Amino acid sequence: MKAARGNMLGAAISNNNVKYSQLATDDDGYIDLQFKKSPPKVPYKAITLAVFLFLIGSLLIIFGALLLAGTIQVEYPDRTIPVIIIGILVFLPGFYHLRIAYYAAKGYRGYSYDDIPDFGD
Repeated sequence: MKAARGNMLGAAISNNNVKYSQLATDDDGYIDLQFKKSPPKVPYKAITLAVFLFLIGSLLIIFGALLLAGTIQVEYPDRTIPVIIIGILVFLPGFYHLRIAYYAAKGYRGYSYDDIPDFGD
């Protein structure tokens, strides 16, 4: 008796948060809604990090080149090459992800914001 009463209560409660769509009148088994793409989620944190890496890497490369050329006098000139190497290592990922973000924003085929790692919210 209790089980029957529980089933009746469960059937009486409806979920109003469910969104339904009307089925197609032709019977091919597909509806247009299943092929609709949602707007892309832009990973703002990852793009901000890419801009930061790009700028820091650019500054380190320029600073290292000026040190190597002798425009800026230093006491230990053997430390100029590591500045350039670190600048290149920081510059490359920033440039790569900025390029993907730019092409995705312009809508080029094959580029998407999904290619940029997102750090979550």
